[in-house]
Amino acid sequence: MKRSRTLVLSLVATLVAALGAAWVALPAYAAGASASFVKTADWGSGWEGKYTITNGGSSTINGWSLAFDLPSGTTLGSYWDASLSSAGQRHTFTNRSWNGTIAPGASVSFGFLASGSGSPSGCQLNGASCGGGTPPTTPPPTTPPPTTPPPTDPPTGGLPKHLLTGYWHNFDNPAVELRLRDVPAEYDLVAVAFAEATATPGALTFGVDSGLAASLGGYTDADFTADVRTLHSRGKRVILSVGGETGRVTVNNAASATAFADTAAALIARYGFDGIDIDLENGLNPTYMAQALRALRAKVGSGLIIAMAPQTIDMQNPAGGYFKLALDIKDILTVVNTQYYNSGAMLGCDQNAAYGQGTVNFIVALACIQLEAGLRPDQVGLGLPAGAGAAGGGIVAPSVVNAALDCLARGTNCGSFRPPRTYPGIRGAMTWSVNWDVSNGNGFANTVGPHLDTLP
Repeated sequence: MKRSRTLVLSLVATLVAALGAAWVALPAYAAGASASFVKTADWGSGWEGKYTITNGGSSTINGWSLAFDLPSGTTLGSYWDASLSSAGQRHTFTNRSWNGTIAPGASVSFGFLASGSGSPSGCQLNGASCGGGTPPTTPPPTTPPPTTPPPTDPPTGGLPKHLLTGYWHNFDNPAVELRLRDVPAEYDLVAVAFAEATATPGALTFGVDSGLAASLGGYTDADFTADVRTLHSRGKRVILSVGGETGRVTVNNAASATAFADTAAALIARYGFDGIDIDLENGLNPTYMAQALRALRAKVGSGLIIAMAPQTIDMQNPAGGYFKLALDIKDILTVVNTQYYNSGAMLGCDQNAAYGQGTVNFIVALACIQLEAGLRPDQVGLGLPAGAGAAGGGIVAPSVVNAALDCLARGTNCGSFRPPRTYPGIRGAMTWSVNWDVSNGNGFANTVGPHLDTLP
């Protein structure tokens, strides 16, 4: 794989407490707490697991710790929404700062990837059986086992620090047609284009396009679903993009927000998508789209990837609909991959000059607006076309994308415009599209993908 898809799993060499040191007590046990496990995906050589912790009692749970065993030959990979310590085949997940408190009747979840065919056993939640009950009377050991340091970055749904996103065509056009499993390995996040509207406002539908299936000599929904699992086995993530240039999905009231969340959750469950991408190029209502996305996250879990792909004009002003949506859901937003193409000339964050598209200045000065107006660097990605045929304007050589990333992350390779500071956490780059990139010899993926590995 191009870069590690796992959070740190190597053991710390030195014990964190001297002999005789007191063991840190487990969080207070709340009667009625239970945990359930499900394999959300299984591709034979590995699987994705999810634990849901439910507070069935009358008192708030303040902190949780869930431990289980995996059989020999089954190993953990990446994980999210929890911290991890391991001793042999015994693995203990504990809450992160944002999900340790569970009100009566509420639930939280965490997930992980595993290699091998085994399943968890011996599950204990806060020292008691995961099925509920009372804590054991045997005291914990006086010396802790070696532990793995907890991840410190925000939850990312198993994504790398710097990622390459590409759109995959669920339609037939002059670009090369691809089965999902044939997406080049450099892509970390694949956005499937597109979910479509139904007769019910806000509701989504998706299925393999008949024209694409015919071009590929047969490609069914079952084939596509198997390909999603294949990408998961490679450490990739697949999200469903909503909209596109001709998309007519409308979420402008409470009923349509509910329909969006319900149908999106059903599609995610059916096909195994890891999240959703908002690419509505005909406007959106930030209030109700935020409501829809929060409802979707409540249904799917905190590992849900939420991406956005606004046009450049949509991210000029924080008061605009798209920008407002991004800021309103900043706490659950994964990445905004603004389309820095088909844009003409526009003002940058200095509000001092109109920069022409297709230049380092344009990309950096426009990205600077988001970075200085409230989004975290890890929520900002650079969207560019993948060469000839992919866009009507703003096409740049992949080396220009790398220069823009360098300017933002390190302050090097800038043009005449220099941002007011550097943003080492800049999330990465996106391209429209994987199909156009393959049509043009994979120049975008092969140039930008490896460069992302060099960023701080």
